[in-house]
Amino acid sequence: MASFNKVILMGNLTRDPELRVTNTGLSICKLSLAVNRTYTTKDGDSKDETTYVDIDAFGRQAETLSKYLQKGRPIMVEGRLKLDQWETNEGQKRSKLGVILENFQFIGGRDSASSTSATDANPEPEAPQSNGGFEDDDVPF
Repeated sequence: MASFNKVILMGNLTRDPELRVTNTGLSICKLSLAVNRTYTTKDGDSKDETTYVDIDAFGRQAETLSKYLQKGRPIMVEGRLKLDQWETNEGQKRSKLGVILENFQFIGGRDSASSTSATDANPEPEAPQSNGGFEDDDVPF
């Protein structure tokens, strides 16, 4: 039987990215994304629903995300679902569904706090889609 595991999400970070480096030198960045949905009930009332998703990024992508993102910033991520399972110290089985990032795209431009200059007349370029191959002097915004 064939299978397919692909997720595309767009939302805002709920906290600053957490970057860690393993003993072998692999960078791991943990993100938490809030994805909002608005719908109308049978009674005609508008309701908002927020889903929180934990995302793990690895390697150069992890380093880029931690360098350029912060709490509240929008991002689009593409990845795959992964089920983490573990047992607590009390012997209870736990599980959590998360996303392993495969690709991402920055959404929007720089915010006013991080813009270069109010006198800069050049418009901000569109954010490039990242494949984790940014060079140090590349600016993804």
